[in-house]
Amino acid sequence: MRRRIGQRRSRRVRFAAVCAVVALNLGYGVAAAATPADAVAAARAHARPALDGSHLVTAIAEPGGVVQLSVFSAAMERPFSVEVLPPVDISRPAPVLYLLNGVDGGGGPGGWRGGGNWLTRTDARRFFAGRQVTVVMPVGGAGSFYTDWRADDPVYGRRRWSTFLTRELPPIIDAAFGGSGANAIAGLSMAGLSVFQLALAAPGLYRGVGSFSGCVRTSDPLGQLMVDAIVTGTGGDTLDMWGPPTDPAWAAGDPYRHADRLRGLALYVASGNGLPGPLDTLDGPGIGHNPMKLGDQLLVGGILDALAGRCTQELRDRLRQLRIPATVVLRPDGTHSWGYWQQDLHNAWPMLSAALNR
Repeated sequence: MRRRIGQRRSRRVRFAAVCAVVALNLGYGVAAAATPADAVAAARAHARPALDGSHLVTAIAEPGGVVQLSVFSAAMERPFSVEVLPPVDISRPAPVLYLLNGVDGGGGPGGWRGGGNWLTRTDARRFFAGRQVTVVMPVGGAGSFYTDWRADDPVYGRRRWSTFLTRELPPIIDAAFGGSGANAIAGLSMAGLSVFQLALAAPGLYRGVGSFSGCVRTSDPLGQLMVDAIVTGTGGDTLDMWGPPTDPAWAAGDPYRHADRLRGLALYVASGNGLPGPLDTLDGPGIGHNPMKLGDQLLVGGILDALAGRCTQELRDRLRQLRIPATVVLRPDGTHSWGYWQQDLHNAWPMLSAALNR
């Protein structure tokens, strides 16, 4: 009897604490005792015991319906910021959508070339408002491909992003926000490859994958050149990540080569082809009538999505060859830019939502 009473009290504490976070983010008045600190304490009390030491450190209510978490990764031996959009009804279990950023990990300065993230450069907050889904966006991992590196990087230190995203973070999110156990993941540019690699690394964790303007091949010369350019461009060394191009690790993590293991997932893949499109104008998203920004988007963004488009076409053909169902969108135009990725997220959501709620 004492155990049952304790369990009921425990559930009430958790429900009240997490509701306090949501109320704070929506701007409602709450009792003085209902603070983010209460939510942190409740989440810790109900989190699945982490034998490795990973844990939730803090939770802070931010404007715009966002809860900013600090989560300690035992694998990387330091905390990371994780931005969360809670579900509309925190009292009911909700599926989780993980959103991964591009080359700068979402923590870079503003500006077109990689700057910003899903919450600052798209309408994700408004789009997911009122939906019964927890949206989780880790911040960090610039040039890491969100993978486990074999050696510590002299600039970024220990990089075990695959471990963090597939093993450490999900139990913490599920405990703090009442996860239903159903997950999906989507990412752009650099993360357009990572989302597939994470799905391969953790079979059964995700039900759906969205990849936007990514290039999934890591064991052919062009794919390896693109990976190396991204890693070295952010100050890293691919030798510390997967070793030399001849190392088996490059082939082992190649989603194109191992596409047969993607069977059963809801797959949405999209890319432009680098040609100027309807959003590549002076009044387009993020341009602000700045000719230099537009020129940068047309030149650099055009080249990047021309390459991404080719990779996407190759993946489409590979999936067809294996008779694996997938929605693959090859736009007749469009560059490597946030306006198109916002559209991709909107278009991918019905498929991802259906997978999360089946």
